Amino acid sequence: MNSLNDGGAGVTTVIGFAGFSNSGKTTLIAALVNHFAQRGLRTAVIKHDAHGHYKEAAGTDSALYREAGASATAVLSPESSVLYYRGSGTLEQMIGLFAAGRSFELILIEGFKSGTHDKIALFRNEEQADIMKLLPEAPAACAAPSDMRKLAPAAIPFLDLNDIGAVAAWIEERMNNNCV
Repeated sequence: MNSLNDGGAGVTTVIGFAGFSNSGKTTLIAALVNHFAQRGLRTAVIKHDAHGHYKEAAGTDSALYREAGASATAVLSPESSVLYYRGSGTLEQMIGLFAAGRSFELILIEGFKSGTHDKIALFRNEEQADIMKLLPEAPAACAAPSDMRKLAPAAIPFLDLNDIGAVAAWIEERMNNNCV
């Protein structure tokens, strides 16, 4: 799955980033979000928290509601909205919610190696390049420092992890191809 129709407002492109810890996923995604935001592109991010490390700030009203057993808690402010939902949704459900509920042109996914969305495999060294062996399908591209190019399969586009503009251009090209 590399794009979704978001209910008439256009096509939402979905690109995932798969890599081991410290491969640069969060850093790259944050830089891409900044890049696209500066160009006015509406971008959403979904992050996989495989170990359940994320916790809402203790002592907040919404944390107290969750601790009391609320199935969902929404926090609305003039600049943002946050929804805490008790239970486990699937990646596909969250992508569908983002694509249908908002008009995002791009959804970036961190983690979720086994998802069916297109992925960019990230690695910084030979050991981390093994991420490609764990993916259910070949990645749509590989991103690594330029001196690691030899570790990427020749048939897969190689992106220099340190060249945010080039990675963004590759994503934009895919977005443009999804619009036809």
